[in-house]
Amino acid sequence: MKTIHISHPHTLNQKDQVPSVMALGYFDGVHLGHQKVIDEAKSIAKKEGLALAVMTFHPHPSHVLQKAREPKDLITPLEDKIDFIKQLGADYLYIVQFSESFAALSPQEFVDQYLDELNVKHAVAGFDFTFGRFGAGTMETFDEYGKGRITATIVPKLSNQDRKVSSTLIRSALKNGDVEYVSELLGKPYQLRGIVIHGDKRGRTIGFPTANVGLSAEYIIPPTGVYAVRAEVKGKVYDGVCNVGYKPTFYEKRPDQPAIEVNLFDFNEEIYGQPIKLQWFKRIRSERKFNGIQELTAQISQDKEEAIQFFQDQHKQTKKI
Repeated sequence: MKTIHISHPHTLNQKDQVPSVMALGYFDGVHLGHQKVIDEAKSIAKKEGLALAVMTFHPHPSHVLQKAREPKDLITPLEDKIDFIKQLGADYLYIVQFSESFAALSPQEFVDQYLDELNVKHAVAGFDFTFGRFGAGTMETFDEYGKGRITATIVPKLSNQDRKVSSTLIRSALKNGDVEYVSELLGKPYQLRGIVIHGDKRGRTIGFPTANVGLSAEYIIPPTGVYAVRAEVKGKVYDGVCNVGYKPTFYEKRPDQPAIEVNLFDFNEEIYGQPIKLQWFKRIRSERKFNGIQELTAQISQDKEEAIQFFQDQHKQTKKI
């Protein structure tokens, strides 16, 4: 996949761009609804013998337009979004810098400059995608602007339990700690990337060594508690339990930020400074204060067994499929 960063006004010429079918959207989370849009574009591209292009925008429009109702927290920082779109088979990814000057374009200017000039033959977007100043352009009115040069497909709403699959719904579920529901909506586990950093090294003294994770971007951190997770480090994948919290058993004064600590199963290596990717599968329990180390270690053992059982059950279900 070739990634092309564009800022307004861009200098790309139609004759230099490969004819394509383009999927349009912000695609935060690259959830099942977004995947449906990109898959539809991929299907049309294959049928028409055209390249598959995706256009997304960065930063989030709310960071530029300062609409208080828009989310500040993103499900997928840009690096993760690029990876997920690549996995979906895109040939080209256009990342448009969302700026005030770009936001001021009329719907016709957007279609002329960012679709026609990029040699887009067919545009695909969700039913609620808007473009141009104040979102005046809609997919229902797209043909007015495409003028026969560019045709369009509208992808209808995707629902789960009678609720629209949306980034807003996923953010809400994440903030409630419902990582299983999040996985269902994303079509994949929620993930964070970071670096293994030095912690207080207390876990190893009680028989449960942990890797402390410093995040590499601004992610939505699930609420405090214990989770069944899967970690990728040094090219290998390990099951584990992750504690997000303030460790009230050890600290009377609450730290400023919650720690993210992972106990990896069947693992005993030094990995300080190593990149780590965490996938979140199940919330096991809330964080609580224990009456001493013995009570804490007994609970951690129980958490670990519950996580092991969860992954064993998941493995059995996968084998059946």
